[in-house]
Amino acid sequence: MSEATWQLPHTPRSAPRARQLLRTQLTAWKIDGEVAETAELLLSELVTNSLRHASTPPGREIGVRFATYDGRLRVEVADANNCRPTPRQTSPEDEGGRGLTLVQALAERWGCCPRLHGIGKATWVELALPR
Repeated sequence: MSEATWQLPHTPRSAPRARQLLRTQLTAWKIDGEVAETAELLLSELVTNSLRHASTPPGREIGVRFATYDGRLRVEVADANNCRPTPRQTSPEDEGGRGLTLVQALAERWGCCPRLHGIGKATWVELALPR
């Protein structure tokens, strides 16, 4: 298993920073193509959800973790909010609210679990790595 973790501030600049960290890590792990593109899109959705919906106390950060194991890539975003994310029903006129629907459609598996160290949760997605 290989893994990399970072703590990012709870600011809008963290979404592009997380994508850049993921691209760098995937390059180091020699993961590219569709898996890399999908992972970046899903990471962006998870970080955006965390920034938008996790009302975090000052000083709290967002945890980002990438790992490979058993032929899978796992992308995880942790925050200090205990509320579990749930997909919404949206209408064609809605300008947002489709992030988790996208996650459901593109991830091989996804879910949410309690944060390992401290309060909150970690929302994760998994993608199969090419053989």
